[in-house]
Amino acid sequence: MPKKQPSSPIASALSSLRKNLGRIVSLAAREVGLMVYNPIYICCMVLFPLIVIFFFTSLMSEGQPEDLPCGVVDNDNTSTTRAMTRQLDAFQSTRIAGHYNNVNEARKAIQRNEIYGFLYIPQGTTADLIAQRQPKVSFYYSNVTLVAGSMLFKDLKTITTLGSAAIGSAKLQMLGKTPGEIKTFLQPIAIDLHMVGNPWMNYNIYLSSIMVPGILVLFIFLITAYSIGTELKFGRAHGWMRMAGNNILVALTGKLLPQTLVFLSIFLGYEWYVYGHLHFPHPGGLPMILLLAVLTVLSSQGFGVFAFGLMPSLRMSMSVCSLWAVVGFSACGATFPVFAMDGMIEALAQIIPLRHYYMIYQICVFNGYPLIDAWGNVVALIAFACLPILVLRNIKRAMVEYVYIP
Repeated sequence: MPKKQPSSPIASALSSLRKNLGRIVSLAAREVGLMVYNPIYICCMVLFPLIVIFFFTSLMSEGQPEDLPCGVVDNDNTSTTRAMTRQLDAFQSTRIAGHYNNVNEARKAIQRNEIYGFLYIPQGTTADLIAQRQPKVSFYYSNVTLVAGSMLFKDLKTITTLGSAAIGSAKLQMLGKTPGEIKTFLQPIAIDLHMVGNPWMNYNIYLSSIMVPGILVLFIFLITAYSIGTELKFGRAHGWMRMAGNNILVALTGKLLPQTLVFLSIFLGYEWYVYGHLHFPHPGGLPMILLLAVLTVLSSQGFGVFAFGLMPSLRMSMSVCSLWAVVGFSACGATFPVFAMDGMIEALAQIIPLRHYYMIYQICVFNGYPLIDAWGNVVALIAFACLPILVLRNIKRAMVEYVYIP
């Protein structure tokens, strides 16, 4: 009988690849079944992310807070001070919610959260203005709510400056000065202000572009660690490994593939909504947006797998993922620059995926600079996506040998 010819290495590799692909498809189908019948997956992968997207973007849909309640203590009560009060009420972000007899009443109103601040005009203010004796006009505001306090401070400072300028203008007119001379005297240096990227000063663009992705990253962290940890908790680990041919790489690929597609769909849907429907500025263009979505989802899943590989415990890995995601909101640099933080915090920020997401977003998507300007952050996200390679052996040992302890 003729001898059987040994198969070539290429044919053997192709055969092994076909088997692994078949196993990945079977594992993915198994994972879809688990996702459909477990409400945690539906809630954390679809329902809650959609609620978060629409909640945050609709919460600041006006762009800026409007009609913030403010009080007035006008002990002078002249036509000039009443005009100042009317001008303050005419500002878009300020609404005069009450007039108070003294500072004590206005202070109690702030403590009751009825107003965010008040303007105090002492008696004799108008007379001192006319006599150029520099009267003191005070304004008090609560900075417990940072945005409201900052906006009221700006309006209160503007109205007091305008009141002083109005008196000065009237006096210069009486002396026979021309409008040009009056303008030069009152404002010797004219400021030509240009806000780059967000000229509307829209808080929705500032905050939703980091809050929503940050919460999506949190969900990806948690679901990735949860889906692997429940294999141990519910005693499915051995069956999972058998379906993968005892290959942990195949097992993880099959498990994470459906989750990747769902999370990527949610992330792309969020980007379509904010950039296409709400028209957030994105001079970087569509390719940069798509690349950022893919990198963010894969790096977040990679970190979730890595966290479980370091501590093959459902509770501990999910706790680490929660902590890392929450710290990312503070250390990403969206609300306070990282370079101004303590050196240890600045170093810690570099190992948080959300930090690199934000850097790529602001450099390439928001400001439209080329991707090479953010190459370090791109490499960092790719490194996060590759982190599971370091813990594959530990995860396999946990699935084969460990027994879940509640």
